[in-house]
Amino acid sequence: MLRALQIIQLLLQQNRHASMRDVYYTDPAVFLDQATVARAINDVCIYFQCSRHNLNVVCSRLVMGWLRFIESGRNVDCTRNIGTVSSNEVNKSFQIFVYIMSLAKYILVVEKETVFQRLSNDGFCEKNHCIILSGRGYPDVSTRRFLRILIDVLKLPTYALVDSDPYGFDILATYRFGSMQMAYDAKVLSAPEIRWLGAFPSDCETFNIPDRCLIPMTEKDRRKAEAMLKRCYLQKHAPEWRYQLRMMLIKGIKFEIEAISALSFSLLSQEYIPSKIRDGLYI
Repeated sequence: MLRALQIIQLLLQQNRHASMRDVYYTDPAVFLDQATVARAINDVCIYFQCSRHNLNVVCSRLVMGWLRFIESGRNVDCTRNIGTVSSNEVNKSFQIFVYIMSLAKYILVVEKETVFQRLSNDGFCEKNHCIILSGRGYPDVSTRRFLRILIDVLKLPTYALVDSDPYGFDILATYRFGSMQMAYDAKVLSAPEIRWLGAFPSDCETFNIPDRCLIPMTEKDRRKAEAMLKRCYLQKHAPEWRYQLRMMLIKGIKFEIEAISALSFSLLSQEYIPSKIRDGLYI
């Protein structure tokens, strides 16, 4: 943690920002991997009772669609930079937003960059008048804070699309409830309005996902799912989510979002997402 503190001090003194990956590559012999960096930064946040954006440490994320905003004097037009707006455009002090404008109908949060790029290639935002945001896996503080601001300002329905596995479910829960490590900042980092669009364990039958795309859960997956089932807030605030997690455990299989496109590359963007939103097939 000492090395992380030294880097944070330098960033604050120079008023610069760095991603978790940047921090790792400043001294890979010390940090060993990026997970070590994440733990060290979280420890610093807990010790000082602050958020990562206060330390000028951010993770990269992607946003595209019907959205324009002015932040820190910078004009960001996501309609002109579809698929390319990343951390440098949205990761700085969120107190400095002076203008946010959108004609979008909803916000879609996707777990992975691969799915984000697929939807970008399909022109999904342009056809469906929406905003798509991805934290590239587990969302960092600035990504969740950015989502919270979009929801507060734009008042749009918000949906999430994650893998049908315990880790996808955990990412989904992080967006809705915040992380346990940063519970003290939950009000500005959580999105209780978010609705789970998929992928559900039952989608493998509904959308005829081929058996070759269904992966047996490992013992590690099972332990992860069982631990999450014990979280009291799921039973109280999201019993339907908890039920789906139980079904995943009972079935003993998992699959990635990309499996939905196994029969047709356009199935995800042309049928799966639009029909689920249109017919209210989300929880």
